[in-house]
Amino acid sequence: MPIDVVLLVLLGACLHATWNALVKSGTDKQLDSTMVALGASVASIVALPFVPMPAIAAWPYIVASVCIHFTYYQLVGAAYKHGDIGLVYPLMRGAAPLIVAISTTAFLGEHLTPLMYAGIAIISGGVLALAFEARGGGSTGRAVGVALLNALVISLYTFVDGIGARVAGHPIAYTLWICILPPIPLFAYAFATRGVGTVTRHVRATWKRGLLGGTGSVASYGLALYAMTKAPIAAVAALRETSILFALLISVLILKERASPWRYVAGAIIAAGGLAMKLG
Repeated sequence: MPIDVVLLVLLGACLHATWNALVKSGTDKQLDSTMVALGASVASIVALPFVPMPAIAAWPYIVASVCIHFTYYQLVGAAYKHGDIGLVYPLMRGAAPLIVAISTTAFLGEHLTPLMYAGIAIISGGVLALAFEARGGGSTGRAVGVALLNALVISLYTFVDGIGARVAGHPIAYTLWICILPPIPLFAYAFATRGVGTVTRHVRATWKRGLLGGTGSVASYGLALYAMTKAPIAAVAALRETSILFALLISVLILKERASPWRYVAGAIIAAGGLAMKLG
């Protein structure tokens, strides 16, 4: 994988960890994840005039992606409601690349080098080791179940969007459209289940956090989709899992959370996986 693609994916991973930390530190995880989606939509609308329309063939993928991302944002909020970021984030992000690697090989016919497969396995093993280390932290079994379910959803939208970005002819334009539309079903659901007054008050109180997190989310995913047009989808998806390193740094340096030595060991494993993929 070219070094410039590696650096872009790592930047995206840092942004991804940042917006997840914003959701975890919020007062209402479900609505906070919806606010991030709204922030991503606003940021995308601002950028829309500067990109062309995606190719017509990409629109079925855009519609499918919007439906999948509705489920994704709901599960993000539910996972952080029931479990801490040290358990939930590694499980969501660690299981997904294994699923992606299997599916892209089976359905897309992409063939990775042995070293890239080793990198995928090492990165996935590292993030899952973090989840195992965090299992004694009081998080519930429901959090584990929700996180693993979301890993399936993540692998699904990675698969759909990886193809869609290629078909669209312009990965950034594709990214903007799949970020503009999800707030429509998300807020419709929030109004129906939480009430207009509750949702409106939350929007007024947290719009700045939502815009910040949403902008980071758009940039993160846009970088990943661009990278998927330059390198195998499974390789990019696995390298994105280094976001757990950035999440760990945020938890220690900014949130002042304690981390055991095992977390640093797992972080080193993830870094080694990233190096293996670069060499591959």
